[in-house]
Amino acid sequence: MTILVCGEALVDLVPVHEGPLLAPKLGGGPFNVAVALGRLGTDVGFLSRVSSDPFGEQILGSLSDASVDVSWVQRGDEPTTLAMTTLAEDGSAQYSFYADGTADRLVKDPGDLPDDIAVLSFGTLSLLYEPGASMYAALLHRAHEAGKLTMLDPNIRPAAIDSTSGDITADGFRRRFKSWLPAVDILKVSDDDSHWLGLGPEGTTVDDWLAAGVTAVVMTRGGDGISVFSAAGETSVPGVEVDVIDTIGAGDTVHGALLAFLDNESIVTTVALSEMSAPDWEAALGFAARAAAITVSRPGADPPWASEARRD
Repeated sequence: MTILVCGEALVDLVPVHEGPLLAPKLGGGPFNVAVALGRLGTDVGFLSRVSSDPFGEQILGSLSDASVDVSWVQRGDEPTTLAMTTLAEDGSAQYSFYADGTADRLVKDPGDLPDDIAVLSFGTLSLLYEPGASMYAALLHRAHEAGKLTMLDPNIRPAAIDSTSGDITADGFRRRFKSWLPAVDILKVSDDDSHWLGLGPEGTTVDDWLAAGVTAVVMTRGGDGISVFSAAGETSVPGVEVDVIDTIGAGDTVHGALLAFLDNESIVTTVALSEMSAPDWEAALGFAARAAAITVSRPGADPPWASEARRD
């Protein structure tokens, strides 16, 4: 069975350590998730629209190098989206985006999905920029209605929402997010994402998301580890101690590694997901935490290969 990752691939302009220069690195949340899955040995395809410019050729080459099926990739003459990355002293990343008229936002509906696609993954800018955002939302609902497992990471980028030239406001995005929840099996959010979305003592609760239809809410807490909220209650694993170079791609690695673990355990339906016990979740989250620790220990979004992730 195949996992289909849906969303953008772009180029991160990342600061070069010990200097003022910027180096182009391939990225984008969904792209990173697909690469992580491919490197971990999972059967994965990537659905997006990729530019025919030199960056687009590099994107396709990197996906193929990770054994990602690129037959779902559409091509266009529009440029590749660029993300300007700044790093704080603790290695955390902030982004600004250059996405007007770029290829990925013009992705077309792929039509009916074959039966061998069991899981679909969505996330980040592809949920924001029109007209692609509406297509992905429709595909999310259609896939869930067809009984396919779905995972979504909103991966909130406030700078991108503030610069969409009227595509959508912050409040509009929050309303759109709520409309997705009935079609989401696994919702992955970071601490920062959850706060931006209104999660808190006097606002939205995790129980509200579960009541809306989500089967499991996975929350990343940086170095403090990962938690999941599901029918089995709350289960948490600690972070893995490591020297952090930067956090680029850490959450995407958690996303990909979690799906790789579930696929390996044949947990690819809503029912199977809902039946996971606390020990099951501890094993899944532990694997994801170890994979993410490898990613943050080296510069840029560089998820581990299967041979690395298996090490204790």
